Amino acid sequence: MRNIVTSDVIVIGGGLHGSSTAMNLAKAGAEVLLLEKNYVGRHASGVNAGGVRTLTRHMAEVPLSLASQQIWANIQDHVDDDCGFEICGQMRVAEHEADVKTLRDRLALMQSKGYTHEEWVEPADVCKMIPSIVPTIKGGLIARHDGAADPYRTTLAFRRKAQQYGADFREGVTVHQVAKRNQSWWVDTDAGQFQSRVLVNCAGAWADKIAAQFGEFVPLKAVGPMMLVTTRMPHFLETVVLGTSRPLSFKQRANGTVLIGGGHLAWVDRNRDVTELDFHALSKGAKTVCELFPHMRNAVISRGWAGIEASMPDGIPVIGPSGVEENLFHAFGFSTHGFQLGPVVGQIMKDLILSGTTDLPIEPFHISRFS
Repeated sequence: MRNIVTSDVIVIGGGLHGSSTAMNLAKAGAEVLLLEKNYVGRHASGVNAGGVRTLTRHMAEVPLSLASQQIWANIQDHVDDDCGFEICGQMRVAEHEADVKTLRDRLALMQSKGYTHEEWVEPADVCKMIPSIVPTIKGGLIARHDGAADPYRTTLAFRRKAQQYGADFREGVTVHQVAKRNQSWWVDTDAGQFQSRVLVNCAGAWADKIAAQFGEFVPLKAVGPMMLVTTRMPHFLETVVLGTSRPLSFKQRANGTVLIGGGHLAWVDRNRDVTELDFHALSKGAKTVCELFPHMRNAVISRGWAGIEASMPDGIPVIGPSGVEENLFHAFGFSTHGFQLGPVVGQIMKDLILSGTTDLPIEPFHISRFS
């Protein structure tokens, strides 16, 4: 019979949010065990576009996003790795007058709330910043301190730092059942039983299965945002370009390759842990790229991929304590835009677990909103 492994805190899920939570807790002196059914960064956290974006966030996310951006600005000091992070700005471009109205209305809302990190860019200035874009562009909304990082490298950096502080990472361990007995959490897995005082659910696209075991049902949908990358091209782009009325995430990396995403979805089977690219949907994204950047018609696609992520119907995550069980916490459902929030979510979870409170406004993210 296998011995039962005990820890003060068990984190389920080894994506960026789980690894960040483990790192922050271990740094504070907590004994942390992280269980991951694949390997760290296998899905959403390791295969996304790497956008470090405060631009056009859901209003509930803005305070968290700005706090996380402060960590990103000094990410080397936090995890001993710059994570490939570079500040290049992110701009959502307006292709027509309806887009202009959408973006200017957004800017007015942000200004009314006292936020100043989003700015309007006139058409001529867009063309100066992005010379290869079509000259018919109508303007754009930019966050100049946004940028991009390497998602897999970032997730591994948080993992390594967590391990330096003493966190125990167990990969290839699938959680089957979780139960609470005598104020302790008992986690049954294919690698035996684990026990802890605190349980953190960072299980991504599988997190609803954990929450449902305690009657906390959430309408989580597993989705697979698709990405394409080209072969190397001559340098033509600094800023990350986002669409407004059409889905698009477009940037050129330092090695010359161009990364194309934006939300077109693959077919997903989370029970088998697989995705299949939807080439018809990918063609729509390619059409958008070519219409905005005509020279991209000559680009050569190198490969495409999709990871499995958790999407919520209101587009914002679940962050915070359980509504029914003491010492159970959730951080999941980041709806294809959680990468930038990873550093601050780990700090929030650490504060909630060790002190019972956080200075950041997380009420909109409570799991009870679905009850």
